[in-house]
Order: sequence, then structure tokens, then C-alpha cells
Amino acid sequence: MKTIRLGDEAPNFTAQTTEGEINFHEWLGDSWGIFFSHPADYTPVCTTELGTVAKYKKEFEKRNVKAIALSVDGLKSHHEWIKDINDTQNTTVDFPIIADEDHKVANLYDMIHPNADSKHTVRSVFVIAPDKTVKLMITYPASTGRDFDEILRVIDSLQLTAYHKVATPANWKDGGDCVIVPAVNNEDAKTLFPKGFTEVRPYLRMTPQPNKN
Repeated sequence: MKTIRLGDEAPNFTAQTTEGEINFHEWLGDSWGIFFSHPADYTPVCTTELGTVAKYKKEFEKRNVKAIALSVDGLKSHHEWIKDINDTQNTTVDFPIIADEDHKVANLYDMIHPNADSKHTVRSVFVIAPDKTVKLMITYPASTGRDFDEILRVIDSLQLTAYHKVATPANWKDGGDCVIVPAVNNEDAKTLFPKGFTEVRPYLRMTPQPNKN
């Protein structure tokens, strides 16, 4: 099994989901994607996570991001579980959940870590760009729920740095100052960053976020 690394093309697959059969790459289209796995249906932490993603729908749409989840249980179980999620989390799950009873997709994305659990997936997260390359991977243990505010923060950083010659410093949040990448010299920086920049060190230059007014 090939290990997925940052910059690799996200493996394509066809699978049954709660919203019908999909071809993953076709489903993504020109959108960014967040693909995340759940150990099993009717698990408490997963219930809160799926409910949170549903509540964040507008935040994902604002960023042109499609959400898709995976669990190693079947479609019938997924559909019944969604009723519980909607009821207990006061929301409506309106994104696809992949049925992966044969672990085909989980194995393709190395979501089952045998030393943690030989049957169920860990809490994997993949952020995938419109060109279908993997831009982020995070792996949480089954006992720890994901921080979707952090995932949104990283998506903001990925989208910013994909289109501007900056990187984001520690604890950066949307609207904060950015780091000019070392490949840009000071002369070019004056043109690229008309808001100006502060040279803390020759290798550490801070500038206001370029895509903000």
C-alpha cells in the first residue's frame, strides 16, 4: 500500500454514499475538499463531529470547500445514524457519508492503523485542492474529536499561500500579518506587497495579509 504524502494526487475511487454513488474526483470538480473518516456509526464523538461539519456548511461554502465523510459501516446504518445526528445536534447533515464496509477506501487512504484498532478507522483528515493534490493530512486518535475551527484556519492558510507569495506564522488567523517567502527579494517585495513590509531579520519579513483590504 502506497503511503500518501503532501503534494501527491489524492487517490480516486468510486463508492456508495448517503447521497448516491460518486466518483471522488468528479464529485470534487473545481472545489477544494475535506475528506474525513470516522471509526464507526453511532459513536458519540463522531456524532458531534458530523453535526459540527453540518453547522459549518456556510463557512465551507464561503471557501469553495466540499465535505465528505467515511465510516466502515453500511448505507442503511448511515441513514439511520444521520437521523440521530440531526436530532441530537440540532442540524441537518447534507453532505455525503461513504459506506466502506469492505475497507476499500479506508485502505486506499491508510485510514486503518492496526496498532490503534485493526477494524476501525482513526480520525484522518485530508484537505484536497482543486487540482486533486493533497495539501493537508492530520491524524487524530479515535478518542479525540477534531477541532474544525483549526481545520478552517488551515484551509484559509492553504488558500492564501496558494495564490500569494507568503507563508503564515505561528497561531496565524485570517486577517493577521503574513511572512514573505524567502524566494522573494526586497525589490520584488515592494511591488508584490504595496501595503509595505517590516524586515525583522533579512529572512523574516512581515506584511499585512495581501488579500485583505
